[in-house]
Amino acid sequence: MPSLKEIKGRIASVNSTRKITSAMKMVASSKLHHAQQMIENMLPYENLLEHILKSFLAAEVEAQSIFSQERPVKRVALVVYSSNSSLCGGFNANVIKLMQQAMKGYASLGKENIVIYPIGRKVAEKAAKLGYPIGGEFADLADKPNVQGCIQLAQELGKKFVEGELDKVELIYHHFKSAGSQILTRSTFLPIDISDELERDHERDLSTNIVTREAQEYLKRREKERASQRNQEEVKPLNDNFIVEPDMYTVLSLLIPKLAHLMLYTALLDSNASEHAARMVAMQTATDNADELLRELNLQYNKSRQQAITSELLDIVGGSVNN
Repeated sequence: MPSLKEIKGRIASVNSTRKITSAMKMVASSKLHHAQQMIENMLPYENLLEHILKSFLAAEVEAQSIFSQERPVKRVALVVYSSNSSLCGGFNANVIKLMQQAMKGYASLGKENIVIYPIGRKVAEKAAKLGYPIGGEFADLADKPNVQGCIQLAQELGKKFVEGELDKVELIYHHFKSAGSQILTRSTFLPIDISDELERDHERDLSTNIVTREAQEYLKRREKERASQRNQEEVKPLNDNFIVEPDMYTVLSLLIPKLAHLMLYTALLDSNASEHAARMVAMQTATDNADELLRELNLQYNKSRQQAITSELLDIVGGSVNN
């Protein structure tokens, strides 16, 4: 049985740890409030812009861009969001686990053809340990999210995609749903995935403007046939609700880069808010465990102290009886 001095030492140690975890929980809660406001302001705008662009690409046969064209995947990039520090529960472990699953999915390409763009030191260290090529150092973005850094990263990824150095780019991050729930997400960044818009309605009727995948493929085939038979006669678009000014090329050249850096920035804000939420929950759990441990130690201390007092009284009474 530990002595009273040892128990007092443990109580003091647990008290000190509890003060640290409680302070970290309050700091994380304050940062979460700020990050939550940022993601709530940005997410609806990014979602609506993404919907507009994808529905435009799905509805207009002529709205073709190199960024929306799928091709055989020979070299892939994974943009993975983590934190620079620990003490945030399973936040980093879950991201790294999903990253490794993605790596296994592309294992046939070879390690040299799977490039990791780590947003956060934890995932950068893991990728380097596994021997995968690193696309750059982006640890500053994890602590201080900024649009300029996302614009530069989007430009770099877009340039490599256009030049054929990358055939596919994926994002792996936590989507912030609430303080107690963060959804691990893996989405395609490039090429632009319009399957959601094409498969929104499987049956087309006269009251909807949604285009199905089969309808778009049919129009593409018809466009090629008419071009060869009628001296490249243009096919009328299936959806005529879009009026494009000044021209389609200008609109796409401005809209696609804007959506690209907004997707990276929104994912960064999502990950940042999720990190603070995970840290707040982890520190709250640690504080609760410290409180429980303190109750047990105080009870043990009081029992040991009472037992020591009882032993001393018995010794005194026994000595007086003997005298």
